[in-house]
Amino acid sequence: MIWNIYLIILTYFLLGGIGFYLINRKKDPLVARKSYTKFIVYFFIVNGLFFSITIEPVVFRYLAMVITGVGMVELIRLFKISGYSRKSFFATSVVIFILLALGFCFFATLNKNLILFTFLVLSIFDAFSQITGQLWGKKKILPHISPNKTLGGLVGGACVALASALLLRKLLGVSPVSLLFLSAGIILFAFLGDVAASYYKRKYEVKNFNDLIPGHGGFLDRFDSLIAGGAWVALYSQLADI
Repeated sequence: MIWNIYLIILTYFLLGGIGFYLINRKKDPLVARKSYTKFIVYFFIVNGLFFSITIEPVVFRYLAMVITGVGMVELIRLFKISGYSRKSFFATSVVIFILLALGFCFFATLNKNLILFTFLVLSIFDAFSQITGQLWGKKKILPHISPNKTLGGLVGGACVALASALLLRKLLGVSPVSLLFLSAGIILFAFLGDVAASYYKRKYEVKNFNDLIPGHGGFLDRFDSLIAGGAWVALYSQLADI
């Protein structure tokens, strides 16, 4: 089953590559190059996380600790660079992040199939919300917080992710209703996690947390939705006993 799933991932990347080509073919070469760099780096990130989950899940647990640890450092770094401004906002942000980080680290200890299902739904939503948003997105939904987010991107990414969840249903063996409820929660929390990270950056007037990951920015720029989506699944797993 794992290799069948991996073939699905490669198919999605092929479709995504076609989408990126259509998006970038008329753009300035420098802009297009940055976009392709982001796509290639994302390919290696997805592959690395996929195999860490499927081959040796304990590796993913350590990665979860690294991701949340670096994320905390990034929050503190922007606060420090700002001259320690907006102390109440920073304190609230840290509390929320710690709760999500604890949930995400607990998520990393759950059943391998549940972790893999969540990761795939998140990755598909993230990738195709960007692609459909750039191809067909017109109406901006949060222009002052995250200017690149569009209604078309949100709907397009959610539709592809939900359809993919049904395609991957054998990973969990739950009812279609439970599957769709779980997947909808993953998508919602992923979106809210992304928005929260963008809001934090806007408060401190930066575009990215840093430039650690080429084409993506910092760890929170890349993994904000994964942390939030994973925290939701950790909570849901306790409520629904899956």
